[in-house]
Amino acid sequence: MSSNSIKTLLPPATIGIVGGGQLGQMMALIAKSMGYKVGILDPTPQAPASQVADFQIVAEYDDVDSLMELADKSDVLTYEFENVDEDALLKAKKVAELPQGVDLLHITGERLNEKNFLRQAGIPVTNFAAVSDEASMTDAIKEVGYPAILKTVSGGYDGHGQMDINSPQDIEKAVELYGKAQCILEARQSFIAEASVMVTRDVNGKVITFSLVENRHKNHILHTTIAPGRFSKTIHQKAHDYAETIANKLDLYGVLGIELFVIDDKDLMVNELAPRPHNSGHYTIEACNISQFEAHIRSICGLPIPQIAQEKPAVMRNLLGADLTLARNLLKEHPEWHFHDYGKAEIRPQRKMGHVTVLGDDIDQLLKSTDMLKGEN
Repeated sequence: MSSNSIKTLLPPATIGIVGGGQLGQMMALIAKSMGYKVGILDPTPQAPASQVADFQIVAEYDDVDSLMELADKSDVLTYEFENVDEDALLKAKKVAELPQGVDLLHITGERLNEKNFLRQAGIPVTNFAAVSDEASMTDAIKEVGYPAILKTVSGGYDGHGQMDINSPQDIEKAVELYGKAQCILEARQSFIAEASVMVTRDVNGKVITFSLVENRHKNHILHTTIAPGRFSKTIHQKAHDYAETIANKLDLYGVLGIELFVIDDKDLMVNELAPRPHNSGHYTIEACNISQFEAHIRSICGLPIPQIAQEKPAVMRNLLGADLTLARNLLKEHPEWHFHDYGKAEIRPQRKMGHVTVLGDDIDQLLKSTDMLKGEN
């Protein structure tokens, strides 16, 4: 990829964030603490990020005029999710800095592009094939085999836009998915754990990685993160090596979340890339000298980033739906909790409403502390 030039922007420069959810909120909080001004583009009035920002433009993400207004009011633009209109961003790039670029979105926002990029970079990925009609579905099954997962190549998160393909009977139902959108068929992997690592680069092109963490999901949604992950030294080293390769190949600025499958004590493969801070990196706010959000702001603003240090192990537990109310009521009994409420207007089942992080030397004790939240287990 062509090299992005990175310009140093010092406070009180204005950072424009496309997306006003919790990731944007945590970016905005650290940016404000550093003295930057922050603007948000989000269709929801009083979105979580706008509650702590200097201004919000209330508009849809594909509203080019509104994106241009954000660019006009900002010195640098960033995004908190993948599905941003690339053409609109290219226009906005002429007005404000866009250190993450558009190529990053083009690769990570489309699963076939992403898998091909990783394969060409020499990073292990599961076997896959493109699916767009009945004939390509038949070919894909020959290539990938059973069991497999059919996914739309773009959109879809937390289990949406995908279906299991375990037998010929499932192929008949698959038309519901590939009949509407381009799809990818991926071989289902056997693995001992799911993991992730956050990576970024600073103004000097130095790659900065956080700990490889262990993730537990329920109903396709991240439930608990254990940091650092309880894996072999070989696995930790491979994850850091893969992260460094990916960051350099992407000419990365901003934080990238890399989701992985730990196959055994020696091997792991990359599952997905997220071109932004990641849910499983929230523990870094309390556990590390620099959080993933400060690393993101420093990277896009052309500032140096120190090596990451984590003094104590941490466990982060997502608060989904009614978990938030339960956690609020339990706060008086848990002084060890670092409690985060995203300020979303409506509590809905399986919606990420906040999180709790605990630090200490005994992982089992930390898991026990957050297990008091029986809620939406």
